[in-house]
Amino acid sequence: MTPSTDARRPLRLAAIGDLHVGENAERPYRELFARISHEADVVALCGDLTNFGKTSEAEILAEDLRACEIPIVGVLGNHDYECGQPQEVTRILHEAGMHCLDGEAVEIEGVGFAGCKGFIGGFGRNMLAAFGEPEIKAFVQASVEENLKLEKSLGMLRTERAVVVTHYSPIVETVEGEPPEIFPFLGSARMGETIDRFEAVRVALHGHAHRGAHLGHTLRGVPVYNVARPVLNRDLGVEFALLEV
Repeated sequence: MTPSTDARRPLRLAAIGDLHVGENAERPYRELFARISHEADVVALCGDLTNFGKTSEAEILAEDLRACEIPIVGVLGNHDYECGQPQEVTRILHEAGMHCLDGEAVEIEGVGFAGCKGFIGGFGRNMLAAFGEPEIKAFVQASVEENLKLEKSLGMLRTERAVVVTHYSPIVETVEGEPPEIFPFLGSARMGETIDRFEAVRVALHGHAHRGAHLGHTLRGVPVYNVARPVLNRDLGVEFALLEV
């Protein structure tokens, strides 16, 4: 983890998800990252950074990321897995300066960042259990393993303040607005339960739910922000969220 430079002052955090960079895009976010660099101390990217997980798409985004003059943390989303080469997408974005969180953690200016992609599974009493067919058990096991990545990354941190970055939602509140039938495919309460076990967590960020709500809270009261780009554009009329941690 990067050593702390100042554990006391508030950190200005810019956050956005669901960039969906296509292979025909030309500098789609160059100006945005340059502007973020002047308004924030760190930027968090909450998955679905590309449209289909193509290396050509990742390379276009990587060029824009190089315009960013502040630290970048981020996770992949389901779209970044579509072509079956998430490791290559991760490598390209890492070489452009993004700290890729997939069970890892990083400390920046006294604030810890932990995260992973996350996965689906549902919320509350409707959360899917590992019962029945082996296919269902494998499905639930994938959700459990992603949650273990989040737990592992949070356990690495020794900071008084921490930020959780995922693609899928850890709570049901921020997916409300989507069709109720797809709620189980938008996140998992397992991650919310993990977040609540770590008192240092001050805020959680996710994307994925394009028609969801911007703000909700875990049972312990940790604010959770859905920073999917369509949500920010529609609800706040902004291109990125700007928070203090």
